[in-house]
Amino acid sequence: MPSATDNEIARLPATVLAQKVRAKELSAAEVTEAALRRMEATEPYIHAYCVPTPDVARAAAAEVDRKVAAGEDPGVLAGVPIGIKDLVATKGIRTVMGSKFYEDFVPDEDDIVVERLKEAGAVILGKTNVPEFGYSGVGHNPVFETTRNPWNLMMTPGGSSAGSGASVACGVSPFAIGSDGGGSIRIPSAHSGLYGMKASMGRVPLYPGCRDERYPGVSSWESLEHIGPMSRTVGDSALMLSVIASGPDMRDRYSLPKPDFDWNEVAKPTSLKGLRVAYSPDWGYAPVDPEVRRVVGEAVKVFEDMGCVVEEAHPGWEDPFPYFWTLVAAESDLSGMRKMIKGREKEVSPHLLALITKEWTGAEFTDAKTVRKMVVNKMWRFMQRYDLLLTPTLAVPPFPVHMQGPEIIEGKMVTTGDWLAFTYILNLTGQPAASIPAGFTKDKLPVGLQIIGRHLDDPMVLKASAAFEQAKPWKDAWPPLLAELGL
Repeated sequence: MPSATDNEIARLPATVLAQKVRAKELSAAEVTEAALRRMEATEPYIHAYCVPTPDVARAAAAEVDRKVAAGEDPGVLAGVPIGIKDLVATKGIRTVMGSKFYEDFVPDEDDIVVERLKEAGAVILGKTNVPEFGYSGVGHNPVFETTRNPWNLMMTPGGSSAGSGASVACGVSPFAIGSDGGGSIRIPSAHSGLYGMKASMGRVPLYPGCRDERYPGVSSWESLEHIGPMSRTVGDSALMLSVIASGPDMRDRYSLPKPDFDWNEVAKPTSLKGLRVAYSPDWGYAPVDPEVRRVVGEAVKVFEDMGCVVEEAHPGWEDPFPYFWTLVAAESDLSGMRKMIKGREKEVSPHLLALITKEWTGAEFTDAKTVRKMVVNKMWRFMQRYDLLLTPTLAVPPFPVHMQGPEIIEGKMVTTGDWLAFTYILNLTGQPAASIPAGFTKDKLPVGLQIIGRHLDDPMVLKASAAFEQAKPWKDAWPPLLAELGL
């Protein structure tokens, strides 16, 4: 059972935890055991960790403590516990990706971000749950227990980084790795009451995910996918980005040069006075839940109070969502996946089976690529007039588990993907975008505000996020589940 000291540790941000471990005020072993006890207490309710790795965590913590005792540099993340999304490869650790077809898969190499996190002294607690291959924005799959939202256990925490969101919301670790091909860092951050940032395309190198042709289902989303932090504070996300977005890697041809700014410095609150900010509550066409409109509208007023010049404006495209999944299909190994599932079709998630087995045409693929170019061009022209663009992160608050999405929004019948109207656009453009806690619905469910920067202007997104966090702090808001569990 977690102790009072455990609960104090769980409420510390990663920035403070690492400092305390380096200063010998806490040992990495103490921090790790506190995290593991908290995991044990919360897992029966939220099912965030599909593959816990307590032995791996204890060994990593012992190595950090050894370095501290020997006067060696333990790394900037010394002893900080972290969850790794189960789409991200971990050498020697089972990586299932929510699929029966990889149920016993153990990668032979770490993802680049895992290499960097380990080198920086982070302690891996385990793998966090995902929908099958990440092809959805929720948290259920054919292999593991469904991940639940700590704010209301009947609701989804969002996905595909579902376990990462639920775990961090419960304070098992101060941050976790998410990945984002259509919003999967920002979706669970919004639904779980967290901060999550998708940095600019190429800031965080990816491999083997998306890029290793040996693995059908895994080698998908190459021009859409990002990896990044989900955390309880803006500063913790910046700290993680300082480690994982520290420069290029030859295994990722999209990876960018080392940034000419310091991630931690640009995440410090400063004045936003005079910034030109666009606010699009619905892109001009998307149905949006009235409670989301209310909460996000109130959050946008905070930017006005901080001296920004805010105006409602839309980039001006028609709904491109029907083309998004066509792009995903075009970047999937359809031949390999069809071969892999042959004779076992009933073991595949229905929505994924439909994508794999559909007879796509070349014209559908090229039409989708043309629409993407249109969106990118309308966006850069629009952003010439603004420093930031604000939108809701999602069109709806959390909804019940075992759904792909609501069928009705704002009184209109919708497809099961329309609730994602705001997130996937930034995967088409590659711009930096973050979801920040905006407030709560009348039912006490979290709502996210999306903060979008110009091409490669990650510093502006972090600067605006830090200023909003200072003006409207949320880090002391915890899910009611924790009080019920004595946490």
